[in-house]
Amino acid sequence: MMAFSALSDSTRFHIVEMLATQGRMPVSQIGKRFTVSAPAISQHLKILKAANLVQVEVQAQQRFYSLNPAGIIEIGDWVSKMRQFWELRFDALDELLKQEQATSKKKKTQKSKKGKNT
Repeated sequence: MMAFSALSDSTRFHIVEMLATQGRMPVSQIGKRFTVSAPAISQHLKILKAANLVQVEVQAQQRFYSLNPAGIIEIGDWVSKMRQFWELRFDALDELLKQEQATSKKKKTQKSKKGKNT
């Protein structure tokens, strides 16, 4: 999934956060929020677009960027799958630990009873 690679850069991560909170923005307004050059911002936006995280709309001479819901949903779906996977694993581990504790408790009780009988 290219999305995580794209988001690993802090500038791109902050661009996505900004678009999430402020909505559709022209590239010039996005660039004003960062200390990097306009070509660098364009490159970051190109990477985010390739990762399916943003979409661009051209109006006359301006390019407007917004989040691509499909890309964000894809990330959410992946996170949900991973959460389910790990919850099942942790539930299985929890059950195993309960069984181990019950077995250990049973052994201690049996030892205690043997000690009293002798």
